[in-house]
Amino acid sequence: MSKETTDTPKDLKRYEDLTRMNHWAIVFLFFGAGLSGLAFFHPSLFFLTDLFGGGPWTRILHPYMGVLMALAFVGMYVELWRDNLLVKVDVEWLKKMGEMFAGRKENMPEVGKYNAGQKIVFWLMTASLLTLILTGILFWHTWFPHFPILARRIGVLIHAFSATILILTVITHIYAAIWVKGTTRAMTEGSVSRGWAKANHPLWYKEKIAEENSTKTNPT
Repeated sequence: MSKETTDTPKDLKRYEDLTRMNHWAIVFLFFGAGLSGLAFFHPSLFFLTDLFGGGPWTRILHPYMGVLMALAFVGMYVELWRDNLLVKVDVEWLKKMGEMFAGRKENMPEVGKYNAGQKIVFWLMTASLLTLILTGILFWHTWFPHFPILARRIGVLIHAFSATILILTVITHIYAAIWVKGTTRAMTEGSVSRGWAKANHPLWYKEKIAEENSTKTNPT
């Protein structure tokens, strides 16, 4: 088998190995925290506690998995927040979003590493995770036993609402990654084809090509 099947010259590097490892750590912790949280959301979902060794263990593990997920996301946030700042072209992208859903990508404005939809997903994840951590502290009795009962009740309500937002956001993220062919490869192999980059993120594609040309012109 040719080496080109895994890393051909046509590929563009999108994510480094550590970034991808951190991403998948967040994924596994999300499912752990999410499923354990759903187990206490409604009695009909209590059977999910079997995945974690029963009710007491689920109650113990849930907040720790949530904290670890948030800490892992901090690493991703520090690396990616600048690329996710909304700019003028994002407003135009949102106005023409219907063109993209109709399969007419050629009518969409050129975007950089992330489009407006991806940026909104990033900031929704950031806001909901921050809210989950702050509200979760209110009723984490083991470490914070002195909050008033009213604060705990309000915290539980906001916590559940934020978790719902996060779950819906992640579902949207997964759907979009599958819907746009070639996207999942960025987080499994770390690279994307030049055709994918040019079609979906043309400004980022031009930046990468300019970097390549600069390296060829001025080799170290």
